[in-house]
Amino acid sequence: MRTTRLPSLDLIRGFEAAARQLSFTRAAAELHVTQSAVSRQIKTLEDHLGTRLFTRLNRALKLTPDGESLFVTAQSVMQQLEEATARLASRGDDRLLTVTTTISFAALWLVPRLARFRKTRAGTDVRLAATNDVTNLERDRIDVAIRFMEPGTAPAGAIPLTGEIVFPVCSPVLLKERGRPLKKPADLARHVMLNYDDPAGQWPWLSWSQWLDAFHLRELKPAGIAHYSHYDQLIQAAIEGEGVALGRTPLIKRFLKSGALIAPFQNRMATTREYFIIVAPHAAARAQAQRFVAWLQQEIRGEP
Repeated sequence: MRTTRLPSLDLIRGFEAAARQLSFTRAAAELHVTQSAVSRQIKTLEDHLGTRLFTRLNRALKLTPDGESLFVTAQSVMQQLEEATARLASRGDDRLLTVTTTISFAALWLVPRLARFRKTRAGTDVRLAATNDVTNLERDRIDVAIRFMEPGTAPAGAIPLTGEIVFPVCSPVLLKERGRPLKKPADLARHVMLNYDDPAGQWPWLSWSQWLDAFHLRELKPAGIAHYSHYDQLIQAAIEGEGVALGRTPLIKRFLKSGALIAPFQNRMATTREYFIIVAPHAAARAQAQRFVAWLQQEIRGEP
């Protein structure tokens, strides 16, 4: 019979993340809570145990001997819980496949094709979790991830899907406007540039400044700039004729094929990143995951 009152799982989860990251700020970002919330969790856990778990240094954290001892156990327990819940979840519905990817890839490429997958791969139901955050596949019970990353950072077993090319695109309506030609990159000075907001600088290759630099147009000043926080909204604005956007293949290929967007000139820039398919260990042997990966590869190969 247990007589010791165990701390809550939330406290252990917060401690494990902080101990692994050696940062309350990074742990908070991982857990999607505030830094102060993690700090309070650690304080509560230390009070509960009656011992210090961290030594607070100048802009750094260090585990105390008691903290190191608890971390070894907490990490093992959290891993076992994640594996157990993942197994139970996958048994709960053998048809369900949970997939995560970026918001832009989901909205512009994957979602328009999912009906085709369901039609040709009967027996698999896809749950889509679109986010720009990098999720823990085991902890969040994700079966397959489609991630955009540098090839050198791709984990072992990641399956290359496709690269990405960036180039200006616009509605064909813009080409019909008199007095505002759009035949060469310098003509962008007569048009509105649709800009993807990136305050953290995570996506520099989607910046007009980088594209203009690549083609020796650093001093070009557009007629105006419109800002968008989501890439799919930016592309919709381009389709409506609101300005010129930086298009990304494979995300906009269907719009080029339909004629909703055109590429007014040939200047194109390849990014160093690629899309990779990552299958979680708990899903590697599942037929649903294998069918989904094969379908993704087939869809990419079938694009012009």
